[in-house]
Amino acid sequence: QVQLVESGGGLVQPGGSLRLSCGASGSIISTNIMGWYRQAPGKERELVAFITYGGSITYVDSVKGRFTISRDNAKNTAYLQMNSLKPEDTAVYYCYARRGLGYSAIWGQGTQVAVSS
Repeated sequence: QVQLVESGGGLVQPGGSLRLSCGASGSIISTNIMGWYRQAPGKERELVAFITYGGSITYVDSVKGRFTISRDNAKNTAYLQMNSLKPEDTAVYYCYARRGLGYSAIWGQGTQVAVSS
């Protein structure tokens, strides 16, 4: 059974940066796709970015040019570098992993990101 452990997050001023990490234990094939969703208060959970084992990347339009997702396959860990943060980036960020399309996602515990002056 794959488990995901998130770290990072916190409070930062607008324009600042944070880095999230998501470490996976268990079957590597179950982490073929790794990424993050986020959920702001009163809003639906939305996809932020994901990366495949082979390095293909997808971002939601609102974070393009500001966020960078990467992964270290040897460590089975994904990273989300968030730069030029805006108040609208404030949300709980959930790491996820899945084997592929049609497979259920495995979720991390979530980490709070707050952007405020």
